[in-house]
Amino acid sequence: MKFRTGSELILATQPYAKDSTVQSWWHIGSTAILLLAALAGTHWNFNLAGKALCSILSGLLLLRFFVIYHDQQHHAILPRSRVAAALMRIFGILALSPSSIWRSSHNHHHNHNSKLRGSEIGSFPIMTNSQFLKSSASTRLKYLFMRHPLTILFGYVFVFLYGMCVAPFLSEPKKHYDGLAALLVHAAIGVTLVHYWGWPGLLLTQTIPHFILYAIGTYLFYAQHNFPGVRFADKAGWTHHKAAVESSSFMMTSGIMAWFTANIGYHHIHHINARIPFYRLPQVFREIPELRTPKLTSLHPAEILRCLRLKVWDVEAQRMVGLRDRVSGPVATGT
Repeated sequence: MKFRTGSELILATQPYAKDSTVQSWWHIGSTAILLLAALAGTHWNFNLAGKALCSILSGLLLLRFFVIYHDQQHHAILPRSRVAAALMRIFGILALSPSSIWRSSHNHHHNHNSKLRGSEIGSFPIMTNSQFLKSSASTRLKYLFMRHPLTILFGYVFVFLYGMCVAPFLSEPKKHYDGLAALLVHAAIGVTLVHYWGWPGLLLTQTIPHFILYAIGTYLFYAQHNFPGVRFADKAGWTHHKAAVESSSFMMTSGIMAWFTANIGYHHIHHINARIPFYRLPQVFREIPELRTPKLTSLHPAEILRCLRLKVWDVEAQRMVGLRDRVSGPVATGT
């Protein structure tokens, strides 16, 4: 069998890039019902442990709904449904990821994934070791802050509240007015929760679920493009195919976690063809041999640490390294 690459491989995925209206609405509807039930459970007459369990479940269901939202924004599911478009626009506001901001930044990410120049929009910044050493202390500090484990853990604040709402609105208020709308709606929901259910209501119904959503979501996005074995290239050596299979990982998870993440772990396939619905990705993995040997990551603690310690691209070694591996000279901060 001929090993397909480039446009041939992308063409081979086209038959799978078909939305099933019934299946898509089933996933949206069932997830929404479970999410609303879990959120209601944070106020039900359970003991504190029961409410806390519902709060954690709400965060995981928000994560699943977010990936479904991500698929709809790619037009992978329900591309011609005005109802779905309106519903997802509302969800984008509620999830601190307004549609205008998400689409512009995320589409840029897909078109520039793994480029050494121009990939920082909609993604984590990448410096070569020489660029890092030549940079000012303030530039290094900003770079390391954006890639710091605590920044990823508190993605709720740094990546979404600020990065997806405040910063875009301040830079282009007319274009990204929905960033301000998201902030106001989020604050109004928080005030309402405190008014009717007190601070425990805010913590269990909004703070914990969103913290879980953005901590896991931010890490998944980071690790699927920042892992041992990832490849980066200058514009001259960049191709869409290479950026997908060499610079996007397959995140190995349990079946339960694969459900909560709506198969986003098949990230190399998603980057080959973003129009493939999330529920078809496992089928593509099984049926296209060229996509069955991806670069791997997982949620094992040791693997998470390996990914988080990667800081700069070593041009000579052609790999991502930690600061202590290849970088010499004074370092502003970092792990």
